Amino acid sequence: MIRLSVMYPRAEGTRFDLDYWVDKHIPMIQAHCGDSLRAAAVDAGLAGGMAGEPSAFYGSAHLTFESLESMNAALAPHLAEIMGDLPNYTDTAPMIEVSEVKL
Repeated sequence: MIRLSVMYPRAEGTRFDLDYWVDKHIPMIQAHCGDSLRAAAVDAGLAGGMAGEPSAFYGSAHLTFESLESMNAALAPHLAEIMGDLPNYTDTAPMIEVSEVKL
């Protein structure tokens, strides 16, 4: 299994519309991926490692696919639309990680 994680770093002077991201952007991705998407989880950052610290990320999305090939086949045709939607909810650059799920 392959997991695509997209994390949005929290930084002073940036914006992130969590409601738009959860209610519009993520469902758009789910619709484009169809059955290729095995699982999806969305985290909203609450706090950092120490009490009272802000979270490092506004939020993170974790999308699970059977393979790299199925991930690429599901996302590649829609990448311009997906990336073009970012300005609707954020002005921070996402951090992207592709990993193999071991457990």
